[in-house]
Amino acid sequence: MASALGGGFVRAGVVTSSGLYAYDVSEDALAKFTQTVGGTVCESLRELVQKSDIVFLAVKPQQIYDVLEALEDMEKTSKLFVSIAAGVMLRDLADHLGWKTPMVRVMPNTPCLIGSGASGFCASESVSETEIQMVRTLLETVGIAVRVPEHLLDAITGLSGSGPAFGYVMIEAMSDAGVRLGLPRDTATKLAAQTLKGAAEMVLQTGEHPGVLKDRVASPGGTTIAGLVALENANLRSALIAAVTAAARRAEELSGN
Repeated sequence: MASALGGGFVRAGVVTSSGLYAYDVSEDALAKFTQTVGGTVCESLRELVQKSDIVFLAVKPQQIYDVLEALEDMEKTSKLFVSIAAGVMLRDLADHLGWKTPMVRVMPNTPCLIGSGASGFCASESVSETEIQMVRTLLETVGIAVRVPEHLLDAITGLSGSGPAFGYVMIEAMSDAGVRLGLPRDTATKLAAQTLKGAAEMVLQTGEHPGVLKDRVASPGGTTIAGLVALENANLRSALIAAVTAAARRAEELSGN
């Protein structure tokens, strides 16, 4: 994810490659980052913090507390810290960084890797509007970004954080149907993926309610309405609502929210 974000920043021209600094205890991870994005390797976390204005904590939740403990004796209030560690709340960050330190918590998703991400973020009270706009601009280099109160970040985790997996299941199932009806697997998968991508772009670009767009495809007595009735009989809506809700509830459990 660090490579996805850094690469997006550089491609959009909001940051130069020479303006990126990276540190990781794993030499392999550092090598992958610099090969993909460029940037300058730091010898220590302290050096990284000293050289940076914005520090992205792009580590897994189980690693974040080791990083935060290493930051405790450093001067931080002049830096902006952005955490993408799932389930680690602002209060947890503040216990180590201090409440006066500007902090932003982000929930990105994997399509950030191809510049089509959907991220939600929240900020501590010490973050200025200028810094919030800066974070939004950076996140928008890899997709869209929305600011929400922290208590809604678990809902975003369930919806857009876990959502790509639900989309992959739908693509796989539609591809299976195509194969059942005689299409080659690669053709069926390509058509299924492009169909969902196109439908999503229609919603985003037109701004119209998905129900309105759905009705435009469903002619009276036609093929689409027959398929829609089959989906209703199979409780697809209920299943998707349950999936997003279950993922969000699990995020709440993990974050202790």
